[in-house]
Amino acid sequence: MVSKDEPELAAKALEGLNKYQAASREAKRAARPAIAQVGPATLRDCGGSGPPAVLVPSLINPPDVLDLDEQVSVASALAALGRRALLVDWGRAADRAELDLGGHVERLLIPLVGKLGQETALIGYCLGGTMAIAAANLARFERVATLAAPWRFSGYPAESRDSLQRLWDGTKGAARDLKALPMEVLQSAFWSLDPKRTVAKFAMFGELAPDSADSRRFVTLEDWANEGEPLPFPAARELIEDLFGGDLPAIGEWRVGGQVMSDRIGCPLLNVTAASDRITPAAAAPAGELVQIDSGHVGMIVGSARAKLHKALANFLAASCR
Repeated sequence: MVSKDEPELAAKALEGLNKYQAASREAKRAARPAIAQVGPATLRDCGGSGPPAVLVPSLINPPDVLDLDEQVSVASALAALGRRALLVDWGRAADRAELDLGGHVERLLIPLVGKLGQETALIGYCLGGTMAIAAANLARFERVATLAAPWRFSGYPAESRDSLQRLWDGTKGAARDLKALPMEVLQSAFWSLDPKRTVAKFAMFGELAPDSADSRRFVTLEDWANEGEPLPFPAARELIEDLFGGDLPAIGEWRVGGQVMSDRIGCPLLNVTAASDRITPAAAAPAGELVQIDSGHVGMIVGSARAKLHKALANFLAASCR
């Protein structure tokens, strides 16, 4: 539709796409040192000292976006706030192929953080925030912050949920055979949320100086968005059928380990939302204290709005639990 209604924009986007494909790539940042491991999941040390704060990424896309580079790293910001910043790396999907979302929480996240041997803050991004709240239903944590995390899936537009269901109906059989839902399928779902924005971002990229910091970061982020492990089939089924389809967390019927999950947890909870987020609309946020930032889903993490995110986290982490 964009090529038909706005041919100039479409032409610029095509130029930008060609430029992105031809762009040189910098060497990837070395993985942070591992300090603990449970199965395929690893806890990586991102520096800092003081009480631990564990970053819980989504199962979709690699965890790198939370520690992209020193200028935009959420992990480095936490270290500067006087926290020991730690990042969960979920590991290869093939090594957790039998786990649904709850299984990732019960069998990987909680035991992994438990190896620290002290009360810990959890900070979960996107689906990682949903999982962090589930973890806080099952174990004790100092506090939990979610960043653009969904809990009330009825907060998504009905057409988005219907579109995802149709996509799942067409791919479920193949995903079951593969024991995973490929990243390419998930990426098509993200693109369908706002196809015009996808076109516009490549048109914008085409106008950036090739050697600029913004250009290099765009390439890094776009590569990140297209990389990552597939979603294990049980996790994909639970996410699409039970959470998006049934809205089970919001209606109090999502169970992990036989226990009903609630967003009213026994420790302080902060939810940071992005006002123009299409991947996780603010209306889907959990209950509790809310800070909204004028940004998008990824821009809140690595864009100019990150300063407001870091301030919100600083205030939350500094507040007394009493």
